[in-house]
Amino acid sequence: MTDSGNSPPSDPFDALIRELRAFAAEREWAKFHDPKNLSMAVASEAGELVAILRWIRNEEADAFARDPENHARLKAEIADVAISLLLLCDRTSIDLRQAILDKLEVNRRNYPVESSRGRSDRPGRSRS
Repeated sequence: MTDSGNSPPSDPFDALIRELRAFAAEREWAKFHDPKNLSMAVASEAGELVAILRWIRNEEADAFARDPENHARLKAEIADVAISLLLLCDRTSIDLRQAILDKLEVNRRNYPVESSRGRSDRPGRSRS
């Protein structure tokens, strides 16, 4: 559906979600994909991602991630997190793209540029 370029772009995740649904349906896994289980899957997959980088020094993390073997491991775990998250969004009827845009607007208010630039702490909180 196009109308001289004025229509919103299609959801970039639509085709991917359809593929994930088909994958789960072929295996009869949808019955296990309730919001609780999917949120736990997001957390456990994120934990596996964290475990790869757990003891890597901050100043070495970028080089570590560029190493082909480590990069492949990171890529696989990131995919697992994303798959679980997309399935959770699908199950709970959350438009991930819109949720991100909404949260970005909240973060703009919570982290104004003038008080947040170059800082890792929240504005208005002391660095103790």
